[in-house]
Amino acid sequence: MKKSVHRNLFVRSSALLALTISIAGCGNGSWWSNDDEPKLESDQIRKLIPSRVNDRSSWAKDIYAITEELKIPRNKENICSIIAVVDQESNFIANPNVPGLGAKAVKEVSSRLQEKFEDKLGTTIGAPLAGYFQDVLKNQPSPENNYLKQMSKVKNEKELDVLYREIFAYMSKHYHVSALTGAAKLVGQDFAEKLNPITTLGSMQVHINYAKDNKRSSMSINELRDDLYTQYGGLYYGIHRLMMYPANYDKPIYRFADYNSGMYSSRNAAFQKMIEKSSGIDLDLDGDLLSYDKNGNPRAATTTTEKALLNLFVQNNVLITPRQLRNDLEKEKEKGFEKTQTYAAVSKIYTEKTQKDPIYAIMPEVVISGPKLSRDYNTNWYASRVNGRYDTCMQRAKRI
Repeated sequence: MKKSVHRNLFVRSSALLALTISIAGCGNGSWWSNDDEPKLESDQIRKLIPSRVNDRSSWAKDIYAITEELKIPRNKENICSIIAVVDQESNFIANPNVPGLGAKAVKEVSSRLQEKFEDKLGTTIGAPLAGYFQDVLKNQPSPENNYLKQMSKVKNEKELDVLYREIFAYMSKHYHVSALTGAAKLVGQDFAEKLNPITTLGSMQVHINYAKDNKRSSMSINELRDDLYTQYGGLYYGIHRLMMYPANYDKPIYRFADYNSGMYSSRNAAFQKMIEKSSGIDLDLDGDLLSYDKNGNPRAATTTTEKALLNLFVQNNVLITPRQLRNDLEKEKEKGFEKTQTYAAVSKIYTEKTQKDPIYAIMPEVVISGPKLSRDYNTNWYASRVNGRYDTCMQRAKRI
């Protein structure tokens, strides 16, 4: 696309401020409203949980206690949102059995094993360690009852998780990297945590890194993993992940989408849509403005979205430097991104070009895949399923 001559013009700060304030004011505030709507009590929450659930009272008491602790308003919208996600993820079973999990796990460790170890540990350590891992699977703790046979029999995520921990504990005790590389011996939990493929846990399928960053008490990583498989622990971290961030969504389905594809992915996908409409450049509307490494840190590489923004700003005489743009985009997982010059400038350009209000949220276009799934899905499928459960819960709420 041909670039226009850069005239070195600044976006007017007053216009940006006014636009940002107007954008921040959209949405109906239902997620964090503190209005006069009555707070639901434990018995009322119980009535909103599907009748097929065992021990509804126990689940209701835990939801009540957790929302009280986290100071989440117990209005119908919030409680039904929580209930909908728990029901979608686990049908209110703290550690549900997963059909065919054992066979899927065996297939997973039998395919691309060396590639995965090298990705986690590098070529020098990863390649020989992958070979040792295969040997351990086939011969320990005994050839007759080896780990691979035990893996084929697991029925739920916790059983598989604990088995992986046992395997990695054996490896860290018996395998010395120094024999090959001069590096130190593998260290217990750090090594196990780096390689453990079970990364989303519990009744609300919370990523272990999120739980580590928001631990409810001092505990080791193995204790934290065990906690996530309990009814209370699974609920605590899931409710925290679902509700403990502000967003001006006017429909709950966008928060459900975020739960699947990442905080603010619905807002960020809308931001990408505004760039696309303003620039004519096709973008993946996945809600990721930057690319990230396996540790969640932004990569230095310029993404397609970032390139489109640089081009858009040149064409529209907006003076935002590449460094400032990168600093703004690094706030993409925060509410504060909406206060950046980049967000305001794109909203302003979009409004001028389309004569429409800025778009705050759309459904992110993200594919969901993994060994626990029978086939690939997308975020729209997930969010729509949760939203259906939410609507059913809200219908029940009319009767209490």
